[in-house]
Amino acid sequence: MQSVDATARHLRLLTETIAAVNSSLDLQEVLELVASKVADALGTDACFVYLYDERTDELVLRATRGSRVEEMTRTPRMRPGEGITGAAAAARAPVMIPEQAHLDPRFKLFPNLPEDEYQSILAVPILARDTLEGALNVRTREPRTFTDEEIELLVAIASQVAQTIAHAKLYEGAQRRVAELEALARISEAVSESLYLEESLEAIVKTTMESLHATGAALVLEDGKIAWPEGRAGAYAVRLPLRWKRRQIGELVCDRDTPFSADDEALLEAIAHHAAVALEHGRAVMRGVLAQEIHHRVKNNLQSVASLLRLQARAEHVDPRKALQDSVNRILAIAAVHEVLTEHREDDVDLGELVDRLRAMLVQGLVAGKEISSELEPVSLAGQRATALALVFTELFQNALEHGGEHVSISLAQRGGEVVLTIADDGAGIQGDGLGTGLSIVRALVSDELRGEITFETSAGFRTEVVFPS
Repeated sequence: MQSVDATARHLRLLTETIAAVNSSLDLQEVLELVASKVADALGTDACFVYLYDERTDELVLRATRGSRVEEMTRTPRMRPGEGITGAAAAARAPVMIPEQAHLDPRFKLFPNLPEDEYQSILAVPILARDTLEGALNVRTREPRTFTDEEIELLVAIASQVAQTIAHAKLYEGAQRRVAELEALARISEAVSESLYLEESLEAIVKTTMESLHATGAALVLEDGKIAWPEGRAGAYAVRLPLRWKRRQIGELVCDRDTPFSADDEALLEAIAHHAAVALEHGRAVMRGVLAQEIHHRVKNNLQSVASLLRLQARAEHVDPRKALQDSVNRILAIAAVHEVLTEHREDDVDLGELVDRLRAMLVQGLVAGKEISSELEPVSLAGQRATALALVFTELFQNALEHGGEHVSISLAQRGGEVVLTIADDGAGIQGDGLGTGLSIVRALVSDELRGEITFETSAGFRTEVVFPS
């Protein structure tokens, strides 16, 4: 009668356990239910459920009753044949040790897993039609000899659980595919909609981290520059090349604290392909924008040259050779601005660098004995206004070189919200009424383009000061 009662009880426990684990298709939830229900069904102090990773040929601890996997510094892993549970998995048969299980020669100690506090252990493989899906064990703190009926119950539970795990794996795989497709869709959307390369790269890196549960990710360009780093390094890293037309143009780097599966690497390969497309797409856009900007600047510069030449042509009683040289210097001044903008690929110009280039250009072929000093602070100015300042400086500096004394000084500084350009020499200053072509150009540019003022002083030499808002 007692045997019949035990059989009925075991059957009820089996039915309840299987009903509980079959109530979910979420793999992690299934494994946690297995650990909880099995420990309750057999009245044990702990239950450890391992899932078999075919790619690494390892049993990986995924759920426990009695300890918390998420609190462990490193997830316990073992190959089939290692440890008592690994021995049960390798033999495809139960292993039971009634007491002092930690003294068994097959016992494997994990520093962060308190298995040595338990006396008995019963380990069984989780098999689905002879395919290893994992293994589980139950433990007690007091010595306990598990009966044949209890061993059969645990084997039966493990057999039924194997099917549930197989279904949960299929469901997990389907969910992962959906997540991968959604991730790739987000990346495709970011690449196709954004005209800004940085936005595309940021979206790719952040989506990579979210999709792979990564600790960090980055895109590394072919010159070694990290385009967009995010997060931190992990225990495992994958580096995938970004290829465009058989040429490697960078790398996608992804880090995390757990190994990458084959599915993870396949997803990363797809992301790397999208990243390569985004990189080339962004560069093509930038090249187009840059070309358009260059065309715009060239057109404006040519229009400025034409206006200056027309103005020079209307002037009366001028030396043709000097007029031609003045026009050449004005064109070279405009070219200097264009060169600085192109070199730095920015919309603003460092006026200190520009003025120094113009100074070096204008003193070429200068008669020996002329002393020139300069104090130039770095001042940033938009390209169009920089062109106006370059023409102003060229006219004033050229005038100082031609009509000044032995010493010419140049000063560029920023005072509050204003830029101050000063050119002084120890000569006699402007000859005549000061309404020549060059100074007419200077006054017009300072007033109309720079929205500033120009003043002249003739005490102890000649000094010109141009002040305009920065």
